[in-house]
Amino acid sequence: MDKTRTTNLLLLIIAIPIIFYLLKILSFIFIPLIFSMFIALQFLPLMRYFKKRNIPKAISIIIVLLIMLSGLVIGFELVKLSSREILATNATFLDKAQFKINDLINNVESLFGVQSSTGENKDLMRFLKIDKLINFDKFGHTFSLLTKFLTSVLMTLFFAVLWLGESINVHKILNRTILKKKHTSIKTFRKIEKDLIKFIIVKVFVSLLTGIGTGLACYAFDVSFPVFWGLFAFLINFVQMVGSFVCVILLSIFAFIELDPTSSLFFFVISITGVQILFGAILEPVFMGKSFSINIIAVLVMLMFWGFIWGVPGLIMAIPITVFIKIILEEFPSTKQIAKLLSAHDPKKYSKMRR
Repeated sequence: MDKTRTTNLLLLIIAIPIIFYLLKILSFIFIPLIFSMFIALQFLPLMRYFKKRNIPKAISIIIVLLIMLSGLVIGFELVKLSSREILATNATFLDKAQFKINDLINNVESLFGVQSSTGENKDLMRFLKIDKLINFDKFGHTFSLLTKFLTSVLMTLFFAVLWLGESINVHKILNRTILKKKHTSIKTFRKIEKDLIKFIIVKVFVSLLTGIGTGLACYAFDVSFPVFWGLFAFLINFVQMVGSFVCVILLSIFAFIELDPTSSLFFFVISITGVQILFGAILEPVFMGKSFSINIIAVLVMLMFWGFIWGVPGLIMAIPITVFIKIILEEFPSTKQIAKLLSAHDPKKYSKMRR
C-alpha cells in the first residue's frame, strides 16, 4: 500500500509540470475554451428560461449570440470614439507635453548635476531613438497580433455555442472525470454557476462604474481623452488588484502633463484614487459578499501564476479559475484544507458555512 501511494505521488509530481506546460503551449485553445465557459455560464439561466418556454434550442442560441455580438459592437464603437478623440488632438496638447518634458529634463539634470551639450535639443527624442520606433516592419507584427485577436474572438464564440448547446457539458465532465457522483456533481456545478455568475456580473458592474467615474473625473478636471481613460479604467479593472494601481499611476503621469503641479493635479489624483477605492475596495466586497472570498495571498499567487502561463488573459481569468478550483476542492475531504487556505474566511465561519 505504501509503495502504491509513493508511486502515485511520484506520478502526480511528474504529471503536474507536464499539464502546466501543455496549458502554456496550447494557450491558443485553452484561453478561448475557458473564457467561453465563463461567458456561457452567464447565459445558462436564460437558456433554461427559453427551454421552459419551449423555444427551440437553435433559436435560443441565436438570441444569446446576438446579445454577445451587440456587446462586441458597443465595445468596438467605444474604441472608435476614443480613437477619434485621440486623433483629434491639436498642437496645444503636444506643445504642453513638450514644455513639461523639457522642464522635467532640466530638473533631473539639475538634481544630478548633468549638463547638456550646448545647443542640444532637450526633448523626448533625445532619449528615444525615433528611427527605431518608426519601423514599417512592425506593421506586419501588428497585423499578426490583430489576426490572432480576431481568431481568439471567433474561437471563443464557437466554444460558447458548444457550451450553450451542451455539446460540451460542464456537469457531465465533472461527473465523469472528478466527482463521479451524479448528485454531487449537480450540486457542485450549481454552486460553481451561481458563484461565477455573481462574480462576473459584479465585476462588470463595478468596472463599468469605475470607468464612468474615471471618465467623469477627467472631464471635470479638463484632462484630455476622458472617453479613452474611462474605457481603459473599465478594461484594466478586470485585472484584480493590479489593474487599479496601473490605472491610477498611468493617469497621474498623464495628468502631470495636462495640469499645473498645483492643487488641481493633487485633487485630480485624489479623485481617481477615490474612485478606485470606492468601487474596488468598498462596493465590490459588499456586492460580492463573503460567499466565495479568496485570500489576498492566494489572489496574488494566482495572478502571478496564470499571468505567467497565459499572459494578460491569465490575469483576467485568474480569480474565476481560482473560485472554480476552490469549489471543487471543497468537495473532497482530503483537499478541504487547501480550500481553507484559499479562502478568506476564518475557520469558525467556514465550518458554519459548510454545515
